[in-house]
Amino acid sequence: MAQLEQITIAPGLTFDVLAAGEAGAPPVLLLHGFAESMHCWRAQVAALANAGFRPVAPSQRGYSPGARPDTGDAANYHIERLMDDAMAIVAASGYGDRRFHLAGHDWGGSIAWALADRYPARLASLTVLSRPHPNAFNRALQTDSDQAHRSRHHKAFLEPDAADVVLADNAKWLRERLTAAGVPASAIEEHLAVLGNKPAMEAAVAWYRARGAIRSPIGPIRVPTLYIWGDADDTVGRAAAEGTADFIAAPYRFEVFSGVGHFAAEQAPDRVSELLLQHAAAYPA
Repeated sequence: MAQLEQITIAPGLTFDVLAAGEAGAPPVLLLHGFAESMHCWRAQVAALANAGFRPVAPSQRGYSPGARPDTGDAANYHIERLMDDAMAIVAASGYGDRRFHLAGHDWGGSIAWALADRYPARLASLTVLSRPHPNAFNRALQTDSDQAHRSRHHKAFLEPDAADVVLADNAKWLRERLTAAGVPASAIEEHLAVLGNKPAMEAAVAWYRARGAIRSPIGPIRVPTLYIWGDADDTVGRAAAEGTADFIAAPYRFEVFSGVGHFAAEQAPDRVSELLLQHAAAYPA
């Protein structure tokens, strides 16, 4: 059964995590995106633990109140810091420099791609939901006007009042977006319990401000990769999704969920869990 725990990696960096399974079992780190929290992985945490893994899903930097550095300094939320957090959470979970399975959705997918590029020897497998390889995404932004339109909200998050806009009228924008994407009402309330306050939302949009409007290019991925994309995703078009294959130099599986939007782990939890388990089992840590 999933439990709420805390993991401290340094003074001022204590993360809330959803975890399950036996200590020492093969580890799986699950990284959420915007605008969600560790709770987006609840179904996968349960499925992985039941299959003998040790899943750990943190509410990441800024989302956890105990790991919320000053949002006035964008450097605190640079992707390098987010990557450092992920590796330190694995170590603090008792796995030292052992290999682990990694899964990421949306922003968590961006971090996962970067970690796979930098630490291929540490990863047994990589699973990414919704977020294409950064190079495929950049290419689509430059050549596909549809992708530029889908990604227009990224620039909006760079505005000084972005957090206020998202939280206005009882987080109306966020509630409508998640509801339209098939996220259950109970899950929306769980995410808003984490994110539905000004300090947390300022930290969440600080991720965008620290990165700017475009993703840094990375090299070809040399880790066995599963990429899941819903063809009803309103933020990632087909060109970026299908183009991801051009940047994988390892066993690769591309799964398209028909009629599923951006939040596949919550809209189609059983199918995501099934694929994640198959992928992790095929490439043991």
